[in-house]
Parts: sequence; C-alpha cells; structure tokens
Amino acid sequence: MTQYKGILFDKDGTLLDFMATWMPGINKAASWVAGGDIALTERMLIAAGYDPDQDIISSGSLLAAGNTAEIAECWSALLDGQAPADLVPRMDAIFRQQGAENGVPVTDLATLFHTLKQRDIKLGIATSDSQQGAEHSLAPFGILDDLDFICGYDSGHGTKPGPGMVNAFCRHTGLRQEEVIVIGDNLHDIEMGRSAGAGLTVGVLTGTSNREQLAEDADYVLSNVAQIFDILDGSLQARIE
Repeated sequence: MTQYKGILFDKDGTLLDFMATWMPGINKAASWVAGGDIALTERMLIAAGYDPDQDIISSGSLLAAGNTAEIAECWSALLDGQAPADLVPRMDAIFRQQGAENGVPVTDLATLFHTLKQRDIKLGIATSDSQQGAEHSLAPFGILDDLDFICGYDSGHGTKPGPGMVNAFCRHTGLRQEEVIVIGDNLHDIEMGRSAGAGLTVGVLTGTSNREQLAEDADYVLSNVAQIFDILDGSLQARIE
C-alpha cells in the first residue's frame, strides 16, 4: 500500500463552505463592477455560473473553479470598454476582505491540520483565489503554521486544471507526485491531480459539485474533508464514502 506523505488541499468548498464564505464577496464584487446596476449585476452573476432559481453556483463554472482574472474577463464582456486587467486588483481586494470576514469552515480545521501534521504529513493549499486572499481567509482558523506550502492563481505556478501547483508543492516539499493526495470540490481539482500524476485524487461534497460529478474521475468522494483519515488508515474502498 502506498504511503502518502503529502496532501494538497483546495480551499473554497473543501476547507471553507463555498456558498456561506463566498457569496457575500461575489455579490459585492459583481455590484462594484456593475456600478451598482442591479440588473447588470444579476446578468454578470448568471454569466459566471450563478443559478438564481436554485440559488447555487454551478459546478465547474467560473465562480466555482475560475480565478479572478477569468471572472473579470467574463464580466468585462458585458461592459463597454472596460479592460479585464483594470478590474482584477479591486476584485481581488474585495474577495480578500470578504473571505476573511465571512469564512465558514466545514470542520474544525485546526484539529484536522494539527493531527495531520503530527503524522508527519506535508500540507499545502492550492487555490484559484489569490495567494494573499488565501492567507487572509485561513488565518482566523489557526492553520497557517501547519502549512508547508500555499499558492494561488497569482503565485506563478499556473492555474487549475494544469499540473503546475501540484508540481510546485512537490518541489517545495521534496515529495514525489505519487506520494501526494489532491483534495478538492471541483473536477478542476481532480483534473489537476490527474495531470500531475498525483497518487490519489479525492472529491468532497462541501462545495459546488455532487457525488456523481466528482465520481467521474476522483478515486474517492467524501462527504467532508475530515474523512481523510479513513483513507489514510485504509478503511475506505475507492470511489465510495
């Protein structure tokens, strides 16, 4: 049985409840870009993946799995003469502030990360948020000192679903890709792990994807990231909870 020595976590929808944590920031950023125009704000949200009828973010959409630059490009297409690059700094600032103020963890993150650290497992974060935004949103939960690695879309390691973030984690920790577990709530996360040759890919149901969507490619699908110990201890069969 492979001994897994590192875990690379997605952040939003994996460690933090996606809708509770991010809808306030998404709404505020969209309203700012739209200049307070309510109808335009709604059009922008829908274009990027919000389903107002079900009040959900669609799995795999820009809001679920994209980064700020990609969302800005989508929204700028609905504006007259607004360059996406001009929107990104302020959008990142809104996301950073709102993420820190509204973060809702899916489990006791401090206990989760401290326990994993006691097992000598290298721990990292790979997010489509900015790196600074990730640090701000996770700081209240007391896990930053347990992290060996953290990167965002702006850290220079590429973006999901490419392999760059996983490869950077491996370079930083000295681990081989097959020794790493990648955990996320979207197929972008699973595809990132697959493209890098990660030892295991794990989907979680605390984000924007359902079991059927994640089971298309993930080795395991868990209700909550806290169940990772069941995988590490060998008590779960692949592709079931």
